[in-house]
Amino acid sequence: MNTPNHILGGHWRRPEAQQHRFNELALWTDLAQQLEDARFDALFLADVVGLYGDHEGGFASHVRRGLQVPANDPLVLASALTAVTEHLGLAFTSSVIQAHPFQFARQLSTLDHLSRGRVAWNIVTSVLENAHRNFGAAELEKHDRRYDWAEEYLEACYKLWEGSWDEGAVLADKDSGLYGDPAKVHKVHHRGERYSIDGPHLSEPSSQRTPFLFQAGSSPRGQAFAGTHAEATFLFAPNPQVAARNSAAVREAAVAAGRAPGDVKVFAGLSFLVGSTEEEVARKKAEFAETLDLDYIIAHVGGGLGVDLGGHDLDATLDDIAGGTASTEGNQGHLATLRKVSRTGNPTLREIAESRAYGQQIAGTPEQIADRLEEWQDAGIDGINIINHVLPGSYTDFIEGVLPELRARGLAQREYAPGTLREKVFGRGARLGSTHPAAAWRGAFTAEAARTSEATGASAESAAEPEGARV
Repeated sequence: MNTPNHILGGHWRRPEAQQHRFNELALWTDLAQQLEDARFDALFLADVVGLYGDHEGGFASHVRRGLQVPANDPLVLASALTAVTEHLGLAFTSSVIQAHPFQFARQLSTLDHLSRGRVAWNIVTSVLENAHRNFGAAELEKHDRRYDWAEEYLEACYKLWEGSWDEGAVLADKDSGLYGDPAKVHKVHHRGERYSIDGPHLSEPSSQRTPFLFQAGSSPRGQAFAGTHAEATFLFAPNPQVAARNSAAVREAAVAAGRAPGDVKVFAGLSFLVGSTEEEVARKKAEFAETLDLDYIIAHVGGGLGVDLGGHDLDATLDDIAGGTASTEGNQGHLATLRKVSRTGNPTLREIAESRAYGQQIAGTPEQIADRLEEWQDAGIDGINIINHVLPGSYTDFIEGVLPELRARGLAQREYAPGTLREKVFGRGARLGSTHPAAAWRGAFTAEAARTSEATGASAESAAEPEGARV
């Protein structure tokens, strides 16, 4: 994340840590090139567009700790990284609340053109009330209503990406002087609860058309959304057994949505402490614990739940605070996971913080780590999203220590596959498959072609939407 601290707060203070240089482009270009040299699939940039609520009565604690504030726009950073990479996927988070779908679809198409098909979008609905207030709302939108919002947002983007320009619409014929075929470019006339968009999409189709789609919802509604739309989903699980249940649920949701189980890749968020010997591993574990800021993690978790968890003893339980947190309009999947870390279903703040810091951490020698990752793979996990605590050291240690062992076992790629990010990850075409909901909008707007408006001399503004479109 383009900020001093992402998930594992406090480590920016370590002498070797460079994330305090997050405003410097060189930090990120160097990291992106390091990851590409190591044949990572993608650099994933997280984001938020608001503060994590209150902690200890206000947001001063967030500022003191650098709890994802300050933070910069990942889309701008991703655009800069297209120039210094050739194969590395460039994935970033953008919430449906922060940009109009017409503008956002154009930005993503532009980036996909400039990167030659390497852009991915992590779809989020924003759990932070401050984020919603920053974009004009009076309060946090209800949990399920946020997913309704996301459904329309995606529908509008799909119409623009998949339905506005037919295949073969771009001719660029210098001899005839014909750039585009008017019969193959269409307005989309989206009319929904939140958005009214005429179109056409101003960008011609990029290599992927619709960018590679990530999503990380873990509530029942979030899993259903991922099963319908996502090509890859992130999950946080304390062990491979929980990961197996969660990954199976997402794949079942994909089947329920008419897709194949393998249409959604599942990535587990894991962090690593790598040592060449047991003694080095022990030393790194001690250093990690010394600089870890548990209160940072508690503030981070509380913000996602919409509860001020500050100012309490670490042995206070979740239900001790503010009369209990039985439900939330914030991160519901996270709340369910937190309750599972305790045998009583009522974890203490210490359990919450330590689970977040250590529950997804694998510490050991390269051989030991590879053994553990084989267990995660056997549990149905397709890959890992490496959570850093030090930049660039967390990745350097993994690349130099663990990757050779993974490659020796056939668990990590040695070379990139050709083509777009979608082709690299799935080994098939650059475009979304026919069972994805985006495909329904291909060829749906033939009545709105530019040639039709020219031939009739009339505006298509009042034309009805095509059959099956949103009204």
